[in-house]
This record gives sequence, C-alpha cells and structure tokens, in this order.
Amino acid sequence: MSIQEFNSLVIAQQNVIAPYAIKLTKDTESAKDLCQETFCKAFTYREKFQQGTNIKAWLCTIMHNIFVTEVLRNKTRTRITEYLKYDQPTHSSSYDKRMFMYEIQAAIDKLPALFKDMFRMYVSGYKYREIAVHTNKPLTTVKARIRIARLMLQNQISKKDIM
Repeated sequence: MSIQEFNSLVIAQQNVIAPYAIKLTKDTESAKDLCQETFCKAFTYREKFQQGTNIKAWLCTIMHNIFVTEVLRNKTRTRITEYLKYDQPTHSSSYDKRMFMYEIQAAIDKLPALFKDMFRMYVSGYKYREIAVHTNKPLTTVKARIRIARLMLQNQISKKDIM
C-alpha cells in the first residue's frame, strides 16, 4: 500500500472515530486533540499497519492507548502537585499537609541533579517528549530517569513514615 493510499484510508475514518474520542474525553476540544494525536501516531507508525486489517479498529486502539496513557499521566501529576502546592491553613489538619508537602519538597531537593531537573519538569506538566527535546536526551533516558526519581522519592518518604 502506498503512502497516499494509506493517508486516504486513515483520513476517511476521521468522521467515524471522532464520536469515539468524544465518548472517551466527554469534551469536544479534548476529543479534537485526541483525534489529532491519533492521526499523528497512525501516520508515524503506518508501516505497522497490515493491509487487510480493519483500519477503524486499528485507529480506535491507538486512540484508546493514547487516552489511557494520558489519564494515568495526569493522575500521577495531580497527586504529586497536590502535595507540592502551598495552601493557606484552613482547618486543623492543614499543618500536617504543609509538613508533608515540605517533606516531599525536601526529598525532591535531595535528588541528584541528574534526576531532579527532569522530575521537576515532569511534575510541572511537561510531557516526556518535551523534556527530551529540552534536555537533548533520548526519550528512553528521560522516562527511565523520571521513573528512578519517583522510586527514590517513594523510598525516602516511606523511610520517614517508618521512623
């Protein structure tokens, strides 16, 4: 299958997979972004498409995987940023929350610079690819360093909880 035939086949599915994107995101603008990212991945990985395969199912699988990855990434970021925010005391447990936030911040500060900068970018909302471009490091290196930083932080914080 030529590139032009593949492109035509994918673009013809635009109106078919858009409702699925809306169903996943429950938001029109987010659905448009999800469709765009799905098509970008489809064009990038077109050599993995096997002729005769159901193109709609292939695109929906790509879309679903992108969506799930983004949801998990946002959950992780939300949990981390909730702890990193500084809120004014509003009730009795706010002191505990602030102390825990300071502990997390201190644990991040103790990370080796090799991991700390990438982890802070990730927590700030940068995507792995953006961090890779900014730091001029391979994507796999960025993912590995952020994962290691996360594990180091979990280890530091769990040690404090035990003591």
